[in-house]
Amino acid sequence: MARRAGLGLESVSLFPGLALRCLILVLLVLHEPSPAEGKATVEQMMKSGEMIRSVCLGKTKVAAELVDGLRESKFVDVKELKCYVNCVMEMMQTMKKGKLNYDASMKQIDTIMPDELAEPMRNALDVCRNVADGIKNNCDAAYAMLQCLSKNNPKFIFP
Repeated sequence: MARRAGLGLESVSLFPGLALRCLILVLLVLHEPSPAEGKATVEQMMKSGEMIRSVCLGKTKVAAELVDGLRESKFVDVKELKCYVNCVMEMMQTMKKGKLNYDASMKQIDTIMPDELAEPMRNALDVCRNVADGIKNNCDAAYAMLQCLSKNNPKFIFP
């Protein structure tokens, strides 16, 4: 079941940007800001990512163990796992229809990410910017992007 806090998955897809706004709202309202200019801490980011994780686990029916493996850069070639990654990246507005939303991603990095994670993520995003170009399947494109980000970011995290 893809229900969380009274919003169905359908509501998220009907209102573009709702997931990002929810994530920012959770960070700003439920948690105290970190000392670094009100940016989130790693712990706050992971807690907020749990909402997105829950929705995408329900939507894709992927095994939680496979999703947990992503945090350790373990990439298994399973359709449901690839579509989980696509779901998360679309909810975070990093990708849309298999295409990287570079400007929105950079803005999120600068606005939300703690400084210790922001620079490595910016660098990885620059390296991986075109990795999904030409990949027609949205799930495959998101998975290729995540693999590249994981490989090129020594401080890689993912919900």
